Amino acid sequence: MNTSRIDVPDPFAASYGGNGPEARAWLADLPRLGGEFLDRWELRPDGPAAYGMASLVLPVVRGGTTPAVLKLQQLREETAGTATGLRAWRGEGVVRLLDYDEESGTQLLERLDAARPLSSVADDDAAVQILAELLARLTSVPAPGEVRRLSDIATAMLDQVPQAVPALRDPDERRLVRTCAGAVAELVGESGDSLLHWDLHYDNVLAGEREPWLAIDPEPLAGDPGFELLPAMDNRWAQVEAGGDVARAVLRRFDLLTEVLGLERERAVGWTLGRVLQNALWDVEDGKATLEPAQVAIATTLLSSRR
Repeated sequence: MNTSRIDVPDPFAASYGGNGPEARAWLADLPRLGGEFLDRWELRPDGPAAYGMASLVLPVVRGGTTPAVLKLQQLREETAGTATGLRAWRGEGVVRLLDYDEESGTQLLERLDAARPLSSVADDDAAVQILAELLARLTSVPAPGEVRRLSDIATAMLDQVPQAVPALRDPDERRLVRTCAGAVAELVGESGDSLLHWDLHYDNVLAGEREPWLAIDPEPLAGDPGFELLPAMDNRWAQVEAGGDVARAVLRRFDLLTEVLGLERERAVGWTLGRVLQNALWDVEDGKATLEPAQVAIATTLLSSRR
């Protein structure tokens, strides 16, 4: 009989509970679920739990000597392929998967230094270089057949555009979204089959011991590496704006990323516009009538660079 239970931080319960009744039901069962895996995998808690927007991470020790983390998150479409992706990468440039439960999505992962994300690197060019090199390694792996495909996601996005565009207040933003959709329409038939992380930004890269930096929290996707660039480009946006030349900063990051990954520039522009389109559709779905300024600035800068 399992007797262990874990504590769920109140701020995480309050924030994640706002996602609806299924999320609240999962939260209510989380103390028992976490305790079940402490017992099943013979883990000892080793510090307070941390949390993000959608997951709880508990430092543990496995087998009495091995530091690890127990990651609990509600199974969602975006994360259903996480274990498949981590196994395909085999720890090369990414956190290593130690154990996994298919039914609940619970992961046991190697422990990295959560106090040292890539955002702690003050030199932005150095940080972008590190992130680009990780992306190049991750996207060099062919995607397993069972992960979601960019082609399907891109087709679904194009279907949503006619209904979403009128919700935007600014005519220029409506035109921008249509332009992004046009770029995706040109590329959707050649969506690629590389294994993508889908959310690699500075805070999803942590310092490690076996490698200096390792990616965490992938949402694996089969697709074109150009679809990976946007999260790497809008990091530290306040700093970009404070620099006084937003377009120059955007192009510097874009050029560095495409050079390190060896991407054809025009395709990379198109798929980055596709990522802007995806974020725009998510914003409209959330009830917003305007786009994020960073997204607008990146899209308009890349479009101007094509002319």
